[in-house]
Amino acid sequence: MRTLLVMLLLSLSAAAQSQDYYREKRWSDQIVPGLVVGEAVWLEQANQHRFLGIWTEAENARGAIILGHGRGWNPDFELYGVMRVKLAEKGYSTLSIQLPVLGGGAKIGDYIPTYEDAAERYHVAGAWLNAHGYKNVAIVSHSLGATMANQYLINTRDTMVKAWAFVGIINGLEEMFRIKIPVLDIYGSKDWEVTQVGASERRKQILKINRSRQVVVPEALHFFEGKEDLLTVEIIGFLDDVFGNQAPAVAR
Repeated sequence: MRTLLVMLLLSLSAAAQSQDYYREKRWSDQIVPGLVVGEAVWLEQANQHRFLGIWTEAENARGAIILGHGRGWNPDFELYGVMRVKLAEKGYSTLSIQLPVLGGGAKIGDYIPTYEDAAERYHVAGAWLNAHGYKNVAIVSHSLGATMANQYLINTRDTMVKAWAFVGIINGLEEMFRIKIPVLDIYGSKDWEVTQVGASERRKQILKINRSRQVVVPEALHFFEGKEDLLTVEIIGFLDDVFGNQAPAVAR
C-alpha cells in the first residue's frame, strides 16, 4: 500500500511538472508588446516561476478583481481581454493572471494535477492586490479557471478574497459548504451542455450562501460572444451588492 501511495504521489508530481512553461512564454511574448490598455506585471511563485498578470487600473476603484481564464488560454485571450477592460471601466481594477497550461491536446482531466499550482497563483495575485492597498478583492473566473478557483477557495485559509463570480463553470462545484463568501453563478442560455446540466444542483448549493445568486444570460454562448456588456452588468451589480457601497475601496 505504501509503495502504491508513493507511486501515485510521484505520478501527480510529474504531471504537475509537465506544465507547458514554454507555451506560457510564447503567450506572454505575443501579449506584452501589443498591450494598449493595462500593463504587464510579473508575479512569482514559491518555486521562483514567474507568471504574467495584466494589470488594468480603474479610476476611483471600488475594488479589484483577479480574472482567471479557461483551459489552455491566456489572460488576454478574447473574452478575458474584453472583460479585464470593461470591468475596469466600470470601477473595478483587474489583474488578469496566467493560469497553468498544458500542451494543446490536453483534456480537462489532465489539468487536475495543476490545481494546486493554480491555487498558489490565485493566492499570489490576491497578496499582490492587498499589497497595493486593495481591500475589496474578488475572483471572476471562467470555465476551467472557475473549477480551479473552486479548488482554491475550498482548500485555502486565505481571507483576501471577499467574493467569487464564476462564469460558465464546466464541472460541478465541490464542497460548497466550505465557501463562506458570496458567489455569483452566471452562464449563458446557449452555454455548453455540461454547464447547463449542472445548473439546478449548483443553484441549490449557492443559495445557501448569503447574498449569492445564479443568473442566466439569454442567448449567450460559452464565451459570451456579443454578450460581454450583459455579463459585465451582472458581475458589477453582484460586486456592488457584496461590497455594499460606491465609495473607492483602495487604501493609498
